[in-house]
Amino acid sequence: MTKEEIYSRLTQVFREALEDDTLKLRPETTADDVDAWDSLSHVQLIVAAEQDFGVRFTSREIMKWRNVGEWVECIEGKTSN
Repeated sequence: MTKEEIYSRLTQVFREALEDDTLKLRPETTADDVDAWDSLSHVQLIVAAEQDFGVRFTSREIMKWRNVGEWVECIEGKTSN
């Protein structure tokens, strides 16, 4: 799976979970950039992404993410088999 494909799917996950069809994700996007992305929605986003991509994230991985780009890299590593 390419990064472009991951960004596309993850954008859909965010749009559905946050109910914002205009949302566009970039590597540098953080929760501070998205009004509806709070601590509760963060958990919902993680669960939705795990389901969509068929992966599981560890607490350690999640704590390391500083932005969407790092999240995408984590997904890429888990789906590159």
